[in-house]
Amino acid sequence: MSSAEVVLYEKKPLPAKLTLIGLALLAIGGALAGIGFTSDSVRASYNLIIVFMWLFSIGFGSLFLIALEHIVGADWSVPFRRITEILAGVVFIVPIVAIPLFINLDQVFVWINPQVLEADKYIKGKAPYLNQDFFVIRNAVIFGLMILFFILLSVRSFKQDVNKNPKASKTSAKLAAIFLPIFAISISVVAMDWLMSLEPKWFSTIFGVYYFAGSVLSTLSILTIIVILLVENGYLSKYINEDHYYNLGALMFAFTNFWAYIAFSQFLLIWYANIPDETLWYMDRSNGAWMIMSLGIIFVRFGIPYLALVTRPSKSNPFRLKIIATWVFLAHYYDLYWVIMPEYAKRNGVDGPVFGLTELSAPFIVVGAVIVVLALLSKGKNLMPVGDPKFKRSLEFHL
Repeated sequence: MSSAEVVLYEKKPLPAKLTLIGLALLAIGGALAGIGFTSDSVRASYNLIIVFMWLFSIGFGSLFLIALEHIVGADWSVPFRRITEILAGVVFIVPIVAIPLFINLDQVFVWINPQVLEADKYIKGKAPYLNQDFFVIRNAVIFGLMILFFILLSVRSFKQDVNKNPKASKTSAKLAAIFLPIFAISISVVAMDWLMSLEPKWFSTIFGVYYFAGSVLSTLSILTIIVILLVENGYLSKYINEDHYYNLGALMFAFTNFWAYIAFSQFLLIWYANIPDETLWYMDRSNGAWMIMSLGIIFVRFGIPYLALVTRPSKSNPFRLKIIATWVFLAHYYDLYWVIMPEYAKRNGVDGPVFGLTELSAPFIVVGAVIVVLALLSKGKNLMPVGDPKFKRSLEFHL
């Protein structure tokens, strides 16, 4: 590292206790999940889908942000890209979480049951796609693609810190162009497989975009929280300024509006068409206490984040932005719960939402996994991409 780079950024390893904190949270979450499986394995399996889809959001969403930066050639986001690249390492945890789900697919997906297929011609008609073997194969392929592009994009950037090769950035931009259409197809398949097929009679052509919008929001929020904490504790460059924070806040604001647009569009089209096979999904979420939660998602996912991020100071002030980002991150859990758990309630005779130790396991596991990945993958690495040819210019960014 040259003397100029030392002035811009001084390498400082994260504290060793960070790994212990992450492992402790994982242990608590794992214990709560274990208790859940012993008392009600079906309910615990549905909650594990929440964990799986939340982690998938962060891992795959991070790869998307990395690819997007390379494609558009943005300067302002370069100082944060290394954190995003490390967060993308969550893709290694996603397949591990999927293993117990693969073993218990029949507990959550009714289309696996031969008796259901024979009794319902509509579900049987989807059998060429909704069958266990094809389900496992296509998801395994997507997991492999996630890991492959993590290596191609993130690992290449890690090496650039050492070799300072500017051609690596151009190669990454080309790889990013290949990745984005693969990303679009993959995230849609995962959304259809793990969320939409919980109710196999229901379908929505926009649902993949709905999950994509929530995934990017989840990634942006956890990225914002980590960046602000690292800057406050002297682990990133002192030249990161309010304009950098503003862009993070502006992106969260933009995707909050995008999520609301997609969510409303999906609801409006289904409501207007009034086709029974399409409306049944919303009908399940408008009964009893589920209606309260359905109305709540309007405020939790959109109304409050919108009002909290609409002003410039809210996007620029690190303290306020950190609070808002935490809300947005937890709102993704609310969203996933609202999508997944009504199916558990309907099929198991439960009247309304349920919340207990089993449900509490998800935030512990997800936050613990993120901390462990951050601690382990940051070892021996710069927390900023000092080898990127745009690094110095990116720190001089001002609106």
